[in-house]
Amino acid sequence: MNITAIIPARYASTRLPGKPLLDIAGKSMIQHVYERAWEAVLVNRVIVATDDRRILDAVKGFGGEVVMTSDAHKSGTDRLAEVATVLESDIIVNIQGDEPLIEPAMIDEAIRPLMEDGFIVMGSLKAEIRDEAELNNPNIVKVVVDRNDFALYFSRYPIPYFRDASPLSLLTGHFKHIGLYVYRRDFLLEYAGMPQTPLEEAEKLEQLRALENGYRIKVPTTRLQSTGVDTEEDLEKVRRLLKG
Repeated sequence: MNITAIIPARYASTRLPGKPLLDIAGKSMIQHVYERAWEAVLVNRVIVATDDRRILDAVKGFGGEVVMTSDAHKSGTDRLAEVATVLESDIIVNIQGDEPLIEPAMIDEAIRPLMEDGFIVMGSLKAEIRDEAELNNPNIVKVVVDRNDFALYFSRYPIPYFRDASPLSLLTGHFKHIGLYVYRRDFLLEYAGMPQTPLEEAEKLEQLRALENGYRIKVPTTRLQSTGVDTEEDLEKVRRLLKG
């Protein structure tokens, strides 16, 4: 199958302006993500999609493939869809541009279910939560799934709620959503054209749009970990990890 990974990257960021170009161990964040995406076994092509000339020049500078997209997009999915309209890929992978430590094997884990089952149109990953701070952090999205690993709901709130749980067991059975998405190309184009839905607007989680429209999202569990960069503290943590 023809599989393309697209990394949406925008310069504007409320907490970390210019985030894709921040230096981490001698390379920009976007270069770290790009190089790790290429290490995934199942990926045939990697493209950075941006609306900023500075990011365009930076990606070209390290020899990466990059395209300019509209600056009117409200989400990374819209930017992804613009690029996908001119691609002949069977599967499109959305890799967040602020995941400089993403494990290439995680990308393959997310892709594989769509290769094995033609009825799955969208996939992602989840990982077990082992830290109470993560459980209560609204920036870390939680997910609950059915017995076949299809998502039932995503929330910024700690779900599920264990009514009779003791404090020692609060971290049992909670999973965080890994912000890595895989789509069949035709579904991605359809999905990007759907209007926003009430739960999506309430939680500010775009993936809820698919669930509210009756589509299923496959979310297998990964044992691998990745650290996203949303704050200055996250950035320093990643710098320490890569330096070490």
